[in-house]
Amino acid sequence: MTSSLEELLPSTRRALLHRIAVAQSEGRAPSFAAAVQRDGQLAWTGSRTSVDGHAPDADTQYRIGSVTKTFTAVLVMRMRDEGLLDLDDALEKHLPGTGAGEVTVAQLLSHSAGLSAEAPAPWWERTPGSTRPELSDVLGDGTGMHPAGRRHHYSNPGYTLLGSLVEAARGVSWEEALRREILEPLGLSRTTTQPQAPHAGGWAVHPWADVMLPEPAEDLGLMAPAGQLWSTAADLCRFAAFLATGNDLVLGGESVREMRTPSVPAETGEWNGNYGLGLQILRSQGRTLVGHSGSLPGFLAGLWVSVEDGVAAVALANATSGPLTATVAADLVHIVADAEPRIPEPWRPLPEVDQELLALTGPWYWGTYTYGLRLVAEGGLELEPLRGGGRRSRFRAHGKETWIGLDGYYAGETLRVVRRDDGSVSHLDLGSFVFTREPYEPRDAVPGGVDPAGWQGFRF
Repeated sequence: MTSSLEELLPSTRRALLHRIAVAQSEGRAPSFAAAVQRDGQLAWTGSRTSVDGHAPDADTQYRIGSVTKTFTAVLVMRMRDEGLLDLDDALEKHLPGTGAGEVTVAQLLSHSAGLSAEAPAPWWERTPGSTRPELSDVLGDGTGMHPAGRRHHYSNPGYTLLGSLVEAARGVSWEEALRREILEPLGLSRTTTQPQAPHAGGWAVHPWADVMLPEPAEDLGLMAPAGQLWSTAADLCRFAAFLATGNDLVLGGESVREMRTPSVPAETGEWNGNYGLGLQILRSQGRTLVGHSGSLPGFLAGLWVSVEDGVAAVALANATSGPLTATVAADLVHIVADAEPRIPEPWRPLPEVDQELLALTGPWYWGTYTYGLRLVAEGGLELEPLRGGGRRSRFRAHGKETWIGLDGYYAGETLRVVRRDDGSVSHLDLGSFVFTREPYEPRDAVPGGVDPAGWQGFRF
């Protein structure tokens, strides 16, 4: 038997090592650490360093910058699932007096609230958080830069507001909520708000000479929910596994999937992907990767997971600029997924079948378009075009002879069986679209009716 949890092949391990070696060398990083996880298990770790005998490992902390935002987003989604708020609620409803107007929680999560990208000067990443003791010091005049909900505009102050929202709702600090609700349940013992040994020091490398300058590691204060955290390659791989499947102790699979769903497109020419709810979504080499990049003076980080392939990768460096950690993390995913594709689970028949549901399967016609309807586990359905491209969706059962779309064009739409007076099936109704067993069958409820002459040829 073969197992998807077998050790990576030597050729794959060498390709991974080569990729990070090139990144550390060409990016002139004092050190570089990376890890790959496959099907929930740590499959490979590697590192490179400029100091002989001091190579970091998967347990060495680096500052992860904006990867912190994904943790903050999980805290907010937990509150939504507990009924403490709705994503469409105005922030003012739960955190009055911020001066951010009527922006919603969802808009803050997706960076579409129209807020400024940064806090007012001085540069918040290189100055103590005590410089900005109040939310007004974080926002300044940077509200209403764009119409809320109309465009993606990355906003660090927006995540400061979300962190303050967590504190107001929970009655504890953002750090305490994070530790209690995410870090401890997921076993992320090496993810902290302050560095804990062993940890890397942050460095700036001169752009025109091979010399270095230490970077300050400031406590970001109110800005902490946007970029404060320190973590390790191993911890971030565990977090990536959670982002792929969810965890009932933290956030269920449906809510994590919602976070991975695009909310608004990214700015044109800036990012080859979208942004969900606290997650970047990248389309790369035919794969969809979800995760986040991060940077603070002295540090760069990248985390990506391909849910379909079951592969996640993390890349960390202690340099202000140079190594493209997000690109490297994506490349590590591709190396493993291409060299050692996921072995599919064995096909197994359904444990039971509803004969009435089985009778619904097979070809259906929307006008003259041919679709196939398949029965899947737990009474779910899959609808897909049988020729060419087209609208395909999965559906979950929702009551008697009713299903709700899970993805694609019909996400959220209702599919239902419409029967004749004698109990036989007339057609399927999908958001007002009529699917019949035959194309334009006269006795079915075809919108607009069917020409009484029926199908006919044409003479030239």
